[in-house]
Amino acid sequence: MFKPVSLFVGLRYTRARRSNKFISITALISTIGFMVGVAVLITVLSVMNGFDRELKNRILGMIPQATVSSNQIIPDWQLLVAKAKQQPHVIGAAPFTQVQGMLTAQGQVAGVVISGIEPDLEKNVSIVQNHMTEGSLDALTDGSFGIVIGKTMADNLGLMKGDKVTLVLPEATASPAGVVPRFKRFTIVGIFSVGAEMDSSLGYIALNDAAKLLRLPDGAQGVRLKLDDLFSAREISNDFARELPSGFYASDWTQTQGNLFSAIQMERTMLGLILSLIILVAALNIFSSLVMVVNDKKADIAILRTLGASPKTITRIFVVQGLVIGAVGTFSGTLLGIGIALGISPFLTWLNNFFGLHLLDAYFVNYLPSELRWTNVALIVGVSLVLSFIATIYPALRAARVQPAEALRYE
Repeated sequence: MFKPVSLFVGLRYTRARRSNKFISITALISTIGFMVGVAVLITVLSVMNGFDRELKNRILGMIPQATVSSNQIIPDWQLLVAKAKQQPHVIGAAPFTQVQGMLTAQGQVAGVVISGIEPDLEKNVSIVQNHMTEGSLDALTDGSFGIVIGKTMADNLGLMKGDKVTLVLPEATASPAGVVPRFKRFTIVGIFSVGAEMDSSLGYIALNDAAKLLRLPDGAQGVRLKLDDLFSAREISNDFARELPSGFYASDWTQTQGNLFSAIQMERTMLGLILSLIILVAALNIFSSLVMVVNDKKADIAILRTLGASPKTITRIFVVQGLVIGAVGTFSGTLLGIGIALGISPFLTWLNNFFGLHLLDAYFVNYLPSELRWTNVALIVGVSLVLSFIATIYPALRAARVQPAEALRYE
């Protein structure tokens, strides 16, 4: 595409005359602008990708992706689970009964959402078993009144495996002493940690223990579904509910976590657009610096024309100059951005732990996730190089139109 003379002169012209250092400074600023813009864009998009991944893998690995529940207890939930597994796009199903209340121990109180589960089936729809730090879900046996809670909740209440904890239900019971809340003592048989907000709000007990707690017959309130397509959860669960008798209804993750997912998607898009302006500003700097170089090099251009250089050759010279500035900034920014994206999570975790900071307590995960996607890197590099090329077109064409006689008249 570029002849040797175009490459040589174009590279030579990346430095302006010593008498005009402003042009060199402008070119340097353009290079730095590309480097900073590309590096920041890669880093920010990687962090947003990380939050998106954690939402899908951790949050949606713990909470139900979709559920089909009944207004009444389901004694033959095994048939419902078997039927759910036959549905298209359903890769796992497990019964559940949900209880809300407060856990109290050692004078501390914490709100909790308790799920009554069958441990063997729960492993097919939840990641909790993979994140147990103490004990196991298998310790949840009917009649034992054991409970599995998150590490954050255990730390807040000062509890360990084997300790006793009291579950207080938001339901009053009449007694000779008056109206008192209902409560039940449980033994902690396991502690899990997924590094997300569920560590402080979720708990698990045996399915039939949940029924006894609610004074209901043995059974389940509904089934929890694991799907192969998260974004079709509403359609899949609604289709399944319509096949069942009246009294069944469906719900899905978009009703509980949909706003969070939409916010992450919107933030990633908006931040990408805003940070792309940094690269655009750098491209405009290339444009302005090349215009000044053309004015600075008119005599040189005229001499090249008189030596036989064609307008196309002159055009290529200045295109090369602009592309060199853009390419150096882009590829240095790419290396910097990749390095930051790969190292920002462990660095911020170390900083948090070393100084005892709580920088990420406001988020739904307790660390800064980052996921580098090479498709994003390729797109950013491509857009950056295209913008640097576009910025060279007008100055290069203007240089090609320089008339030797006019340029050399006052030299």
